[in-house]
Amino acid sequence: MDGKGALRDNIFAKRLRKTVKYEDIHLLGYQDVQSLKKGLDQYYRFYNGDRYHPAMDYETPNQRYESFQRYEEVA
Repeated sequence: MDGKGALRDNIFAKRLRKTVKYEDIHLLGYQDVQSLKKGLDQYYRFYNGDRYHPAMDYETPNQRYESFQRYEEVA
């Protein structure tokens, strides 16, 4: 990103981790590792496929990725 030790190096990973904690883990309170893994798999599918992101003009990450793929094919 910006270089070793830069302030913003892990900002995207930290923001995602915080979102997952508050929108999934804390709300559902998983009882064991197996249910946690299954729940996180479901949440990431929701996060990437169904959850609209204001920073992406209210597109899902999958929609944004597909639009970049189409753009690269045309260029």
